[in-house]
This record gives sequence, C-alpha cells and structure tokens, in this order.
Amino acid sequence: MIRLLIADDEDLLRSALVALLGLEQDLTVVAEAATSTDAVRLAREHRPDIAVVDLEMPPTDGLRAAEEIRAALPTQIVLVTRHARPAVLRRALAAGVRGFVPKTMSAAVLAGIIRDIAAGRRYVDPDIAASALTEDDCPLTDRELEVLRAARTGASVVEIAAAVHLAPGTVRNYLSAAMSKLGTPTRHAAAHHAWQQGWI
Repeated sequence: MIRLLIADDEDLLRSALVALLGLEQDLTVVAEAATSTDAVRLAREHRPDIAVVDLEMPPTDGLRAAEEIRAALPTQIVLVTRHARPAVLRRALAAGVRGFVPKTMSAAVLAGIIRDIAAGRRYVDPDIAASALTEDDCPLTDRELEVLRAARTGASVVEIAAAVHLAPGTVRNYLSAAMSKLGTPTRHAAAHHAWQQGWI
C-alpha cells in the first residue's frame, strides 16, 4: 500500500484528489493539507511514502514545503502546478522532487505516476521538460533577485533594506532596475513575475 499526503489550498481540488486516489486499491491517503506549513507538519507526523503537493500554496509555496519535507524524511514529492515554469522545474529537480505534473492531468494518470515514483522512477511532464530546454536566461542580477525575494512578502522598502543589509535608496535603485527589465509597474508585480519564472 502506498501512503499519500495530498496538499493543495483549493478545497475542491484537494477533496477530489483525495476521493479519486482513494479509490485505487494500492493507494491510501493518510493526510491532507491546505497550506505549505501544514504539509510539512503532517508529513512529519504521518511519514507518507509520497506527498502530492501544489506548487502555488500559501504561506510560502509547494517547492519550499517539498524542500523541508525532503530534508527531514525519505518521503518522495510530486509537485502539481497550473503554471509550469522551466526554472521552477530545475529548482524542483535539484531539491529531489521526483514528479512534476500539470493540474490538467487526470487522477488515473496521476495514480500511475505515483506508482512509478514509488518504484523508484521519476516523471516530468513532457511539455514542461521541452520548454525547459528553450527557456530564456534570467535578465536580473543576483542583487536584484535578492531584493525581489524580500519584496515578495509585501515588505516595505525599509524592511527590505534591513533584511538584505543595504541602504533604502540602494534597494529602491535595485527594485527600479528590476521593474524596468521585467516591464512591471510595481515591485510586487516584479517579485511575482520573478517567482513565476522560478528565479526566486
């Protein structure tokens, strides 16, 4: 029996996955979570064989949860996403994620992938893999990425400056440069864009 944790902040989708995967004779759902924090906590508590984790899940994200779970447990991770970005795929693979699938996939196909991963194999959606080979490089500098990472929490310029040990004026300059390069109207939009691309 393959023991599963299902983590997704969308109640309807999570409930559907729990119900459909629970119909499979060799799969059993031992826990479900609506936040990345709960996913990590419940993984430690229930020690599932595989955690099926939504990439875009508050308060951090599914990739961060996957990294924390993998650091503490032998649990294998399948990341599920609506917006697959090649850079996120590379980060996920580096973190030891064994499966990377789109939310458009059927539960029956996902069940087969879960079995493959339980048997030691890896699965990456072919479309995501193909786009990873043709992705453009990140136009931002390391410092610009650093301030955007801090901006993603909604922090003020002064708070960002304290977090990255720079003067507020310097932070404004980096944020302005990043916004200009990405063609975004606000620092929050720039941070979200950089996160979606998997750069931060």
